Amino acid sequence: MIWKWASASVVGTSHIRSGTKLQDAYAVTQINDSIVFAVVSDGAGSAQFGQYGAWITCRYLKNRFREWLKNNQNLNLPSDEELIDWVDELRDLIFSIATRRRSMPRQFAATLAVIVISSEEVMTLHVGDSAIVGRQGNEWDVLCWPENGEYASTTYFITDSPEPRLNIKRQPRIYDAFALFSDGVGEFALSQNEQKAYSRFFEPMLRPVDNTIGEGRLIPLSIQLATYLNSASVCERTDDDKTLILISGR
Repeated sequence: MIWKWASASVVGTSHIRSGTKLQDAYAVTQINDSIVFAVVSDGAGSAQFGQYGAWITCRYLKNRFREWLKNNQNLNLPSDEELIDWVDELRDLIFSIATRRRSMPRQFAATLAVIVISSEEVMTLHVGDSAIVGRQGNEWDVLCWPENGEYASTTYFITDSPEPRLNIKRQPRIYDAFALFSDGVGEFALSQNEQKAYSRFFEPMLRPVDNTIGEGRLIPLSIQLATYLNSASVCERTDDDKTLILISGR
């Protein structure tokens, strides 16, 4: 199957007003011509180095998956134990950087939403309030629902102690399209009351990706996606950073 995607990440109007930078980060890559890896991470707005924490999270896990798959081409996807070890390694890296900067790990707090798509399996890793959805036929299923913390407007982070609230899920690859997004997009892409994805949001968003001939990142559509996320109609509904990855196998 040939995979193609559009992706964009734009700074929220609240961050523009306060003079802070984009706190979201993401990465998408196709590995070994058969496996797609995608990740979205949202740095905590209250963390001094949240943007850096999100960037480290995306870069480290992307490189770790690449390395593993290069050395294990004939095996299934990594086991849960291996994934947990990788997250521990990521946390050790962040903690080490925090020490060198004479800071605290919580100042690098970031969420995590990862999907790995193979020919037979879909695997997700999730911490926090980003989300992942998949399309089966004309229906959109939520694969990872945003998790909020104990108090209002709080969530969970990769740097939480004593350990992160990490959710790992696996299922057969019954979906032909996926979307990953930070909580800024979740404001209008998910029904909080029904805990469902809005098909009327995702279908028109995916249609151009479905219908475009090509593979890998579709640059013109990614530029259009960034324009949409920066539009007045979207910014009126959320002033947060917005990251959206749309992946199609059609």
